[in-house]
Amino acid sequence: MVQARWRTAGGALLRVVVVWAVSTLTLLALAGILPDFQLQSDDGDSITRTAVTAAWGAGAFGLLSALVWPLAVRALLLVPALVLGLLAFFLNGSLLLLALWLIPDGRGEAAPENAVAVAAVMSAVASATSTALAVRDDNAYRRRLYRLAGRSRSAPPALGPASPPGTVFIQLDGVGHQVLRQAVADGVMPTVAGWLASTHRLTSWRTDWSSQTGASQLGILHGSNHDVPAFRWYEKDTGRLMVSNRPASAVELQRRAIARTGDGGLLTLDGASRGNLFSGGADQLALVLSVSARRGRRNRSRAGYVAYFRDPANAVRTAISFIAEVAREIGQSTRSRIRGETPRVGRGGLYPFIRAFATVVERDVVVAAVMGDMLAGRAAVYADLVAYDEVAHHSGPHSRDALKVLERLDRSLALIAKVADHAPRPYRIVLLSDHGQSPGETFESAYGLTLRDLVRAGCGLPVPRRAQHTPSGAEARGALRSAVHLPVEEGREERPPRTSEPIVLASGNLGLVSFPDVRYRMSREEIDRRHPALLRTLADHPGIGFLLVRSERHGSVVLGPAGAEVPVDDLTDDGPLAVFGPGAADAVRRTDSFPHAADIMVNSVYDPETGTVHAFEEQIGSHGGLGGEQSEAFLLSPRTLSPPAADGSRPVGAEEVHRVLRRWLRESQGPQVPVQEIPPRPQAEEAFPAADRVVPDKHG
Repeated sequence: MVQARWRTAGGALLRVVVVWAVSTLTLLALAGILPDFQLQSDDGDSITRTAVTAAWGAGAFGLLSALVWPLAVRALLLVPALVLGLLAFFLNGSLLLLALWLIPDGRGEAAPENAVAVAAVMSAVASATSTALAVRDDNAYRRRLYRLAGRSRSAPPALGPASPPGTVFIQLDGVGHQVLRQAVADGVMPTVAGWLASTHRLTSWRTDWSSQTGASQLGILHGSNHDVPAFRWYEKDTGRLMVSNRPASAVELQRRAIARTGDGGLLTLDGASRGNLFSGGADQLALVLSVSARRGRRNRSRAGYVAYFRDPANAVRTAISFIAEVAREIGQSTRSRIRGETPRVGRGGLYPFIRAFATVVERDVVVAAVMGDMLAGRAAVYADLVAYDEVAHHSGPHSRDALKVLERLDRSLALIAKVADHAPRPYRIVLLSDHGQSPGETFESAYGLTLRDLVRAGCGLPVPRRAQHTPSGAEARGALRSAVHLPVEEGREERPPRTSEPIVLASGNLGLVSFPDVRYRMSREEIDRRHPALLRTLADHPGIGFLLVRSERHGSVVLGPAGAEVPVDDLTDDGPLAVFGPGAADAVRRTDSFPHAADIMVNSVYDPETGTVHAFEEQIGSHGGLGGEQSEAFLLSPRTLSPPAADGSRPVGAEEVHRVLRRWLRESQGPQVPVQEIPPRPQAEEAFPAADRVVPDKHG
């Protein structure tokens, strides 16, 4: 035992010495390259003296990075997370200037701008060297993983290889069943291909009519997405505009789901929720939108950023990747404009930064959080990676840009799988998606007017000369607002005035029309009396597939082109919904039962030959309604778990997927989802608590 400890200590000391030596050489090389960075006195020094100076500087910088950096990041907890990541360069540069100041005889000197560059290179080289040295040493590599996950090493949990396996659910937001299959076939995702060829099975599942993350993830994590008709909708009883990616709305939707089902969610016992809209009942939270509305240091969701960025190597790597991604997006969008590619939407303004946040910052922090959960031995983890969904909205679901994102996500999956080999218990990794995306030209681009313009024209109201675009429903925007401390407050936008003019909302290729001055769901007859031309104007438009309205005579009816009219009770998968595929009639019937269904529910036309729809938002890859790949999500599960459906069929609806995942947790002898249990009020800010504890440490 003593000999083993000495061997471990000797190995650790050797790694420190090697990293120090490599850092010293790097410092010498940079001093020779950069004109305003020197390690010699003005009169010059011998090679030996210069090397000693470099060693002093490298050692002081490494020590300051280890001791001061975590304290500085924790002190900046209330700084916006995105700003914190970009501050990495300047904090690191300041530490280098301090390290040079500590060199005896004042031989170290650097211009501030050079200090930033030198510090970034030093951190990257030290991190790479440390990782390379740890690869062949399991204990050292495990410690490296702890640091990469932004966690402090603590006593390992009382688990082992014979312990019941934990389950990690990784949601690839917006990746449809067909997209995944094609990416595997084309070699874009070799990790997933390896799983399919050996350990996993692939199954598709059909989403609800509202094929978007708000409805799907609420159903998957909490077992109910009742009364979620779209990504955004107007509630007449409260006069409130609900938007799935707003913290206040997410809190309310989660509360309603818990009240309806009577349990806290899929992750209630020893679970962790990472990067999601909802908590799933987990006590361990990071980057969860329904928590981000909380203010101050007790916001554990935002503390997930700090846990990751307190390692300077993490911060520098992510900041560099963020800048590179912004440049990549600018280059790709410029190339698209020059080539005249169609369909195309605007990708300027803040979008390059939103994309970089989704594809770099959110991905890195969530993956690190999942790694920390696995190293802590959590029984159930659910994490959402939104990178593909964000890029596909603007570049197209089958675009080269989107496939490159899938390629990088596959590398993240490989890292998570590798961490499983070092976790204190075995893990089963389940990959799934919440919906797919359907390509197509926007409604406005195809027909020269927005859905709002068309509704106003049908009502005989003036149509603005300038179209008013609906804000994009991409999930990354809500997470970004939280990251930069810009939560949406209750205000005019969330409580529109009750006028006779219609409120027109868009959720992908699903549109919702409500008349706020009438406090109940208007009937077809009432709408016809008020605006005789409206319903037929919409139903006969070539860009509209069908309408759903309530009727005083027939209950509710589906209206289609050329006067088609079918009562909802008589709906089948034939008739006006035939083109939308099996299950469309049941999906429409279910939404019709929702208390907050809009006065008029509008679904765009779908072309089965091209697979295209027309989004009512500025998106060339969209989801939210019926039509094509957006309704076809996937489940990739280990063969050691039972099939999603015993009869070989596929799950239909997010609530059924919840039941499948809950069954898999029982099969893994993991947490049982308790009935009538409400998740406890979060008590602390720590994102990745000690490995042997379930309750987070309030003091971090």
